[in-house]
Amino acid sequence: MADTNLAGRVALVTGASRGIGRGIAIGLAEAGADVAVNYTRGEQEATETVAAIEALGRKAKAYQASVTDEAACAAMVAAVEADFGPLSILINNAGIASRGRAVADTPPEEVDKLFAVHAAGPHRLSRLALPQLRTHQRSDIIVISSIATYTHSPNGAPYTMAKAAGEALAFALAKEELANGVRVNIVAPSLTVSDMGEKLSRAITGNDDIQHLASKMPFGRVAVPADVAAAVVWFVSEANSYCSGQKLNIDGAGQATFR
Repeated sequence: MADTNLAGRVALVTGASRGIGRGIAIGLAEAGADVAVNYTRGEQEATETVAAIEALGRKAKAYQASVTDEAACAAMVAAVEADFGPLSILINNAGIASRGRAVADTPPEEVDKLFAVHAAGPHRLSRLALPQLRTHQRSDIIVISSIATYTHSPNGAPYTMAKAAGEALAFALAKEELANGVRVNIVAPSLTVSDMGEKLSRAITGNDDIQHLASKMPFGRVAVPADVAAAVVWFVSEANSYCSGQKLNIDGAGQATFR
């Protein structure tokens, strides 16, 4: 039977106060890991994530830091080691949405902002965490991307470009860290029940209820954070003994159109 027991491992999940990040943090805790919960805004939501993890009998603590802030991230990574011991799992999940404009109408500041979060942020956190990750026989980095990098939908170029850059980081890092026992993989969700997913659904369809799309989705439902968390847990566990530098799309065998 595949071993997904993460007991004794320490994970840092960025953007874990809600949505997919919270789902991943709880999924890792359910598998036995202790979890550092990063957030930028939403202290109350981060506290709720910590409480959910502690209710599972695992250790958890919230850390405020923007992935765009070098000093804050360095302080957070050092604090996590002091509080938990060396990291062996890093989940680069923090993300923001683009504003849904055509390239011709997109200000350069938006492009810079998206790259800062989705590309430079994972690069920064990975670089800062590697000294801890390398101390273990086995460690893992996951970059949370999006199916946007293969659907290439219009009016979202900054998001798609930034996510693609994050994937490029993962592919390169997987080769660089192979000899150090650090596996690096990519999980790419489709539309998922979350704050960001609901905003996207509302922007495209004009309907406030994301569940109205269920009948048009694969398997008759909209993906939920637990679907993404299950893939992450497999990737970082001993069940994955020989997989690095890979991408898994969580899209139910093909993202349905929902216009």
